[in-house]
Amino acid sequence: MKKETIQPAKHLTGGLDLPGDKSVSHRYAMLAALAGGASELRHFSAAADCRSTLACMSALGAGVKTDKDTVRVTGRGPHGLKSSWRALDAENSGTTMRLLAGILAGQQFSSKLTGDGSLQKRPMKRVIGPLREMGADIRARDDNFAPLEIRGAPLKAIDYKMPMASAQVKSAVLLAGLFADGVTCVTEPARTRDHTELALEEFGAAIEKDGRTIRIHGLGGANGGGKLLAKSLDVPGDLSSAVFFIAAASLFPDSNVLIHNVGLNPTRTAILDLFASMGAAIQILGLKSAHGEVVGDLAVKGASLKGGVIAGGQIPLVIDELPMLAALGPYTEEGIEIRDAAELRVKESDRIAALVENLLRMGASVEERPDGLKVEGRRAGKLRGAEIEPRGDHRIAMAFAVAGLAAKGNTMIRDADCAAVSFPTFFQELNRLAER
Repeated sequence: MKKETIQPAKHLTGGLDLPGDKSVSHRYAMLAALAGGASELRHFSAAADCRSTLACMSALGAGVKTDKDTVRVTGRGPHGLKSSWRALDAENSGTTMRLLAGILAGQQFSSKLTGDGSLQKRPMKRVIGPLREMGADIRARDDNFAPLEIRGAPLKAIDYKMPMASAQVKSAVLLAGLFADGVTCVTEPARTRDHTELALEEFGAAIEKDGRTIRIHGLGGANGGGKLLAKSLDVPGDLSSAVFFIAAASLFPDSNVLIHNVGLNPTRTAILDLFASMGAAIQILGLKSAHGEVVGDLAVKGASLKGGVIAGGQIPLVIDELPMLAALGPYTEEGIEIRDAAELRVKESDRIAALVENLLRMGASVEERPDGLKVEGRRAGKLRGAEIEPRGDHRIAMAFAVAGLAAKGNTMIRDADCAAVSFPTFFQELNRLAER
């Protein structure tokens, strides 16, 4: 179990290239496997989660070849996947498991989807429910947890009104809709990431968007959506990874960091709006469109952050970034209060409990709540270096590494290897940019 020591910094300076976006990489890999012909996916995420997706698609018969950050996937067509002789292992990746469940539900064979100890504790009923409405035959431990046994079956189109906003549930239903007879409709209660819709459109699926309702035509039948076509695509840099460096740069008045080629999909940039409302100094440069996704550079300078309350409709839009925001709380003027975020309890760890435990270790004043937490601002006193227990959660490890840069004394991150789930070179990049 590797440990990383974070020494206090004076500021951050320099340029940074991020890993490829995880969310986009997952979706491109799955759709490339369902397309006819060979797709080339450049700047593909090096994250362990995305490698899990590639391994699953390979086990299902797609050709997968990796050369540095370029992945070539030879698809088998939407009905050409084959049964895997062993269980498909999503490891720590909830995205892999939930999205792949949608694809496997409409196949003509049976599959078993499993994952590591952490993933087997994460709820899957929210995906199982709508897929069963479509005719899927899915069995789960306690009817909610992996391993999932999926017996492929003919699917019917449904009109699904989601009870809660979730990009993964929406994506699972849309992917299953490729194999359904007719037009599947999904209506969201609030806008979520639309990478799946953009990727489906890019690969040639017949998809329509009307406000918060998305319709997808099944690939079979007289009125079907045809077939998926192989593509040559560039994956944008991961905005969720950029957030750690935006936060780190903001801690020090003399910071000056330029982050290149960041994915700036409008369904993801609520976090930039939130940072701006807190007083962060972020400038967007060189905007362009690539395969339906928006890409640009971020110039970040040091700033005094105000803090504030994050709640309600904001939560699904910044759910992955909440650990970093909470860990920033002690360095803000007003502190950070997070409400309506019970979803954090069922991520890679119980993120609310993990945040509270480690903030207390660093001397912060923090109150734990069932659906969030309240962290006092800088008037409560300076943080001190401590030994951090990330509970195997990459975002907890990275958030407290950033918090440690401005603490008094060294901070030690236990099980630092868990950062590789999304950002294998995170600690090297953080240390490279930190001036001490």
